[in-house]
Amino acid sequence: MSVHVQNSRMTTAKLRQMKLNGEKIAMLTSYDFTLASLVDEAGIDMLLVGDSASNVVCGNQYTLPITVDEMIFLTKGVVHAAQHALVVCDMPFGSYQVSEEEAVRNAIRILKESGCDAVKLEGGEEILPAIRHMIQAGVPVMGHLGLTPQSVNQFGGYGLRAKEETEAEKLVHDAQLLDEAGCFSIVLEKIPAALAARVTAAVSCPVIGIGAGNACDGQVLVLHDMLGLNQGFKPKFLRHFARLADEVKGAASDYITAVKDSSFPSAEESY
Repeated sequence: MSVHVQNSRMTTAKLRQMKLNGEKIAMLTSYDFTLASLVDEAGIDMLLVGDSASNVVCGNQYTLPITVDEMIFLTKGVVHAAQHALVVCDMPFGSYQVSEEEAVRNAIRILKESGCDAVKLEGGEEILPAIRHMIQAGVPVMGHLGLTPQSVNQFGGYGLRAKEETEAEKLVHDAQLLDEAGCFSIVLEKIPAALAARVTAAVSCPVIGIGAGNACDGQVLVLHDMLGLNQGFKPKFLRHFARLADEVKGAASDYITAVKDSSFPSAEESY
């Protein structure tokens, strides 16, 4: 199948049509204008400004500390870069759990101030009322089930989710509820591939997997991970499509040497 590249902007309706056509959806998580511009030009379908920026950009151990203000700031740059991709912004921890009214207010604020196309939030039936109110208010919503990093303290780690039948059945039920509520897509993170295939077949909206096997309608990886920039993060589901950490360190080393031996800047590089 040919790579999906087109000049017009991606929409939630086009994503749904891609699922119907059996065309896989490519999504990457990015946090800045420069890298987002490159992958958008390459033809990426969706760009997620993930709360994983808390880890990748800010150096925190968990996603929990990042704020709505910080997410809006990062998303603005990605929105400016996206000429084709649909841009989704993660709603950070605490921005939608307190009340339905606060959830809708924060979702609307994120859309208005960042310029993104949609928001993503973690959870199933327990946050369904907030999701319904957001969608009723005109906010496109992407769901997120399975391993939900904002619940890391509750789960006790980042292990595989829904291995047992009870949790697996709840996940299927939650996915169907999110689909029926009008979510335009659902992310499934770190669950058994057979379960992800079951969910993908059970819902009408596109399902995007990360560590969830190949039967999902699409896949997402963090751009920095995919490029091999993050050396300490090596889960089973991650494939390095480049190894830029060595390139960056090598270039930095060459620069340092050139500065210290006064070979940079040269006469040709001076005014």
